[in-house]
Amino acid sequence: MSSVLYDTPGPRAKRRNIILSVVFVVLLAALLWWVWKTMDEKNQLEWSLWEPFTKSEAWSTYLWPGLANTLKAAALSMVIALPLGAVFGIARMSDHKWVRVPAGAVVEFFRAIPVLLLMLFANEFYVRSTGIPSDERPLYAVVTGLVLYNASVLAEVVRAGILALPKGQTEAAQAIGLRKGQTMTTILLPQAVTAMLPAIVSQLVVIVKDTALGGVMIGFTELLNSRSTLAAFYGNVIPSFVVVAVIFIALNFVLTTFASWLEKRLRRSKRGTGAVLSAEDMEELNPAATGGTFGTGAGGSV
Repeated sequence: MSSVLYDTPGPRAKRRNIILSVVFVVLLAALLWWVWKTMDEKNQLEWSLWEPFTKSEAWSTYLWPGLANTLKAAALSMVIALPLGAVFGIARMSDHKWVRVPAGAVVEFFRAIPVLLLMLFANEFYVRSTGIPSDERPLYAVVTGLVLYNASVLAEVVRAGILALPKGQTEAAQAIGLRKGQTMTTILLPQAVTAMLPAIVSQLVVIVKDTALGGVMIGFTELLNSRSTLAAFYGNVIPSFVVVAVIFIALNFVLTTFASWLEKRLRRSKRGTGAVLSAEDMEELNPAATGGTFGTGAGGSV
């Protein structure tokens, strides 16, 4: 049985796929065995190096505070970058050149600069131009860099999601007399959100991971930075990297799982409910309606 995307593999193709799968599993097992053997030879599997993670001191003193700062910076960046990206994405599609051109220039400018450079610039700006306390300055710099970069990327995601919708959606909204603002907020954006969700979630995962740049370069005490302090105290560099990597994987897995659930829920909610619009509903939607009747522009009687 064939589909639009591919033909069902025949007997030879099935045998080839099975052989490739077996080879991949064997190579993966060999790689894992090599990693395990190398770590064992370097004494990185000794219990004394992993034991600190079974005690509360390592978590309460180092890992939990670092994780809290990571989540704080990521959450603030997401809350600010998402609406800001939506505003700039919509502004780039404006009919007014004085709105469209500046919005496009801002998006292209910040999208082209590495996020680390934005963090470093923000940190230096706050040092020289503001009275922000030194202990809070790294958080401000990390959030600023993440917002400027990711809002620009999300703006392009929003613009692409809206432009991907069929033109008939806009034409149908115009046919019933909806203004452009109403069309965008009530017709286009609700439909585009579901299509944009995977790309948006991918960018949110990037935000979580990029908080580590602030810890490496400007001393922000996030999870990775706290790991280095822990490793210096216990002398377990490799085990600490492994534990922090597992924490980041768990965070991103929770985020993507929630996004998948939300996407399915949104898709179900957009299915037809069988509801029928009444005349009052149409009058409320149609700005050309006057006095309970439709104007001539909507095709009705005056």
